[in-house]
Amino acid sequence: MPRFAANLSMMYNEVPFLDRFAAAASDGFKGVEFLFPYAHTPDEVAAKLRAAGLENVLFNMPPGDFEAGERGIAALPGRESEFRAGVAKAMEYARALGCKRLHAMAGLAAQGVDPSAMRKTYIENLRYAATETGRHGITLLIEPINTRDIPGYFLNRQDDAHAVREEVGAANLKVQLDLYHCQIVEGDLAMKIRKYLPHVGHMQLAGVPERHEPSLGEVNYPYLFALVDDLRYDGWIGCEYRPKAGTSAGLGWFAPYR
Repeated sequence: MPRFAANLSMMYNEVPFLDRFAAAASDGFKGVEFLFPYAHTPDEVAAKLRAAGLENVLFNMPPGDFEAGERGIAALPGRESEFRAGVAKAMEYARALGCKRLHAMAGLAAQGVDPSAMRKTYIENLRYAATETGRHGITLLIEPINTRDIPGYFLNRQDDAHAVREEVGAANLKVQLDLYHCQIVEGDLAMKIRKYLPHVGHMQLAGVPERHEPSLGEVNYPYLFALVDDLRYDGWIGCEYRPKAGTSAGLGWFAPYR
């Protein structure tokens, strides 16, 4: 049976971030993920995690100036020192939270910068991050993101992500397969899962196109859940969606898997 992790950046926005851990646990979740924990100290987040009896399955490395519109810096030439400092900061949190997966956001395509230069920077930064995370048994993730939600994002397709993974050549570098993003950009989800699952380190979902509950929209998620079970996927599926009308009220889809 798939294991689902509540995304505390998108779900349970009815309460402050540190109160979302208990809310997720009370609804039956055993794992949680979130975009960024950095507004709170590692000890603060770890205390809430332990009190709720939850596993932290994923969060993102520092993305640059998120409030100003940046969406990662891993592929941005000239930001290498900042990226390395972000790796160290993320590792500090990961150790405190017992988190075994970190996502390095690529960033937006930079105007006036040759894409080949961005790719070179991306590869070199990922090799560094994979080495550092690998020392602690942590899986490093990259994620193709659709250009409707994040126009100009550097990495958009599954085949491109896996080409990057192969070029980096690190055993602990995997691809984060977000079925919402993949459906918008490429579709053919079942075949993508069958082809790439051995190299997928984490999955995420949301209803398409509105990014609400997986029970809403064009994707037949029960079919895909049965497929990943058949393929013996033993990782987590992050629920990175915006509840349509209250988090707990929209969890009818989750009942068979709770």
